[in-house]
Amino acid sequence: MSVFSNFHFRDHESVAFGYDPVSGLRAIVAVHNTSRGVALGGCRVWPYASEDEALTDVLRLSRGMTYKSAMADLPLGGGKAVIIADPHEDKSDAMMQAMGKFVQGLGGRYITAEDSGTNVADLRAMARQTRYVVGIAEKRDMHGNPRSGDPSPATAYGVFSGIAASVKDALNGRDLRDIRVAIQGLGSVGWDLARRLHEAGARLWVTDIHSENLVRARQQLNAEVTEPERIFDTDVEVFAPCALGAILDDETIPRLKARVVAGAANNQLAEDRHGEMLRERGILYAPDYVINAGGIIDVAYEWTGYDAQTVWNHIARIADTLRAIYARASRVGAPTSQVADRMAEERFQRRRSEEAA
Repeated sequence: MSVFSNFHFRDHESVAFGYDPVSGLRAIVAVHNTSRGVALGGCRVWPYASEDEALTDVLRLSRGMTYKSAMADLPLGGGKAVIIADPHEDKSDAMMQAMGKFVQGLGGRYITAEDSGTNVADLRAMARQTRYVVGIAEKRDMHGNPRSGDPSPATAYGVFSGIAASVKDALNGRDLRDIRVAIQGLGSVGWDLARRLHEAGARLWVTDIHSENLVRARQQLNAEVTEPERIFDTDVEVFAPCALGAILDDETIPRLKARVVAGAANNQLAEDRHGEMLRERGILYAPDYVINAGGIIDVAYEWTGYDAQTVWNHIARIADTLRAIYARASRVGAPTSQVADRMAEERFQRRRSEEAA
């Protein structure tokens, strides 16, 4: 496993490896950029097929967090952690505490949070060994109701707002009523997004690897259930990827009938060039790290000082950021993914230049 020769090693500041033989912890933490502040990003537990696969994932995800925090206008840098384990079979309290010790040993360069395969209980176990954890405080939702530290509702709200803005831009000012949406993945974020879309009058087509989620969606949201491989072929206006990344590629993009791609998954484009491929097909793409930033906004305020109304107002601005990206992309004739990257780089590179001066 070579870090420096990995294609996705792009100006990363550090990559650290953690191992605990007692709990079975095998973890990698990548810090991409701290020019805007300490690196913040989730901890993913996943049964990677190899260490190389885990390394590639953490490098991609950590770089995405730098861009996400910059576009969300947060005083934070980008980092990510991955643990090579099956979250259903291998994960334990001892493993999470070992992970907390690993994070503490990094000296505050990286703050961890929830991601695929981890939950609030896991983070609280880590917090027994480190102070560099967010996503564990009891909070209130946008209506003032108490909720846990789980950032999923905040992520879903940001994606929902972003879909509404994207549909209005791509479909001549339409709202969400009777808009057909295909949702790939009904985890915590995907389910809450589906619920919000249903309440707004959208019609849903859904797929998930867990049959119980599909039964619930059919019964509670009147959703049409689709086989995982057929979700790309559904006749809808919006395709919302809410599972794992790298699903938009040479094979899947030509199959899309949607006018808008907007979802919660990270790293949706298999390669950078697929943003241009979407543009050429007339598909409006909501850059993933922009539209799914609600969760990082939510947990970031735990670190800097939490006020519920301030947080939800900040998340609502995701729609404004997307509109600015779409306007600039249209003006310069470039894919939205490329324009978002340029805007993010302008923000964190400017901060780095200011510090150097």
